[in-house]
Amino acid sequence: MTSVAVAGASGYAGGELLRYLAQHPSLDLVAACAAGRAGEPLTAVHPQVAGTSWAGLVLDETTTDVLGQADLVFLALPHGESAALAAQLPAETMIVDLGADFRLRSVDAWSTFYGGEHAGSWTYGLPELSGAREQIREATKVANPGCYPTAVALALAPLAQAGAIDSKDIVVVAASGTSGAGRKASDSLLATNVMGSMGAYKVGGVHQHTPEMEQSIAAAGGWDIGDVTLCFTPMLAPMPRGIVATCTATLTKPVDARSILNDAYAHEQFVTVLPEGQWPQTGSVSGTNAAQIQVAVDDHTGRVVVVSVIDNLGKGAAGQAVQNANLMLGLDEGAGLDVIGIAP
Repeated sequence: MTSVAVAGASGYAGGELLRYLAQHPSLDLVAACAAGRAGEPLTAVHPQVAGTSWAGLVLDETTTDVLGQADLVFLALPHGESAALAAQLPAETMIVDLGADFRLRSVDAWSTFYGGEHAGSWTYGLPELSGAREQIREATKVANPGCYPTAVALALAPLAQAGAIDSKDIVVVAASGTSGAGRKASDSLLATNVMGSMGAYKVGGVHQHTPEMEQSIAAAGGWDIGDVTLCFTPMLAPMPRGIVATCTATLTKPVDARSILNDAYAHEQFVTVLPEGQWPQTGSVSGTNAAQIQVAVDDHTGRVVVVSVIDNLGKGAAGQAVQNANLMLGLDEGAGLDVIGIAP
């Protein structure tokens, strides 16, 4: 068994990590740390674990002494908080960071979208990207991708790699469930404001995930990051979890877009290209580490349209973090993870 610890265990992504770890055959939880809720019973924060062997667990303070006893640490902390903690952990500790601290290679992009000092970049943990799986297997520190960037990269990276899309004309409109905003109380996330309503936010190229999307698409296409321009409009949907991303780009040449995606994901256990005419739904991947994709070509505009769905807490956060940990530890990549959604 490999010992693991979770920082940020009181959050939504932290709770999802605990759910996956509870069913993992090879990972042993030795510490679940929280900040403001340290000292509380775990079941008071996450009642869903009441039936597990962790029912009596009490949330620990987030200290390097507590986290450092684990072989591998998951950092499920707000953006900007992981770097300082990671720097204090023993050098040999394996880390999967679910925050943004180590995702971006560009210092300017970090400064513009997050602010503060850029901590550097780690191996980017999206295994389905070309060549990524081998890098993750050799890494001891992995930056877990963001939820929106995961959905978008899975949709467009194969087409970028095939040189089939115009890197300067990419448009993404994506809707996320409310858990994507985290667990901190907010008036905009009250049920009375969310139920029966849907709206856009952070419109006009200001969402912090924009440079991460451009970075992964640039890497797939062999382009410089500055050669990729992506217009992103995020939306808040009246559901607790899930992302549906509609990604479009101008085609640069006649291609069989379906064949490109089918070839890219034919042997991937977590990514499914749906049969023609069947469009992805968030409920189909809810509670899983799965992604479902569909593609169509709009001949009228010369654009390709790829729709992808993931669970923002699964493939968009905790599920992918466990998938990365499995690769880092040489375990079965799918250990502890689910692929069948809980719909309806």
